[in-house]
Amino acid sequence: MKNIVLTGFMGAGKSSVGKRLAKRLGLGVVDTDDVIEEESGMKISEIFSGFGEARFRELESEAVRKVSALKDQVIITGGGVVLNPENITALRKNGVIVYLHASPETIYQRVKNETHRPLLQVPDPLAKIRELLESRSQNYANNDIEVDTTNLSVDEVVGEIINRIKD
Repeated sequence: MKNIVLTGFMGAGKSSVGKRLAKRLGLGVVDTDDVIEEESGMKISEIFSGFGEARFRELESEAVRKVSALKDQVIITGGGVVLNPENITALRKNGVIVYLHASPETIYQRVKNETHRPLLQVPDPLAKIRELLESRSQNYANNDIEVDTTNLSVDEVVGEIINRIKD
């Protein structure tokens, strides 16, 4: 089986869905953010604050190259992994790209109490979410399967992905 690569904005459900999907299909699960933190010895927020977003994106691309070579995995990606087209090309070689998305309001409700989201440490996080979603819309459109998670439970999203992969 090809890898199943979950892309989408923060709060779209990639982590929750990825873990449950891997369990249901008997696949491994790997998160590019975890790989970055392991390899660098730093938290994502520390990389952003100490070295900036550009350095984080370099580390993210290195992590993508590493995980895209794996087999039989659900790969959970960071929300900005789609910003570099080479990342998607690498992930697609051995995987199907599944874009999870939700309304800006739903995303805000899901992440508003989380303090580890460097891109949302701004006065109006909902406006920032809308702005980032809009600026990344073309990047997110580069997918094989799209699932709107706004009104679905984790199990419903997992079921939808499994049904769509079989088609």
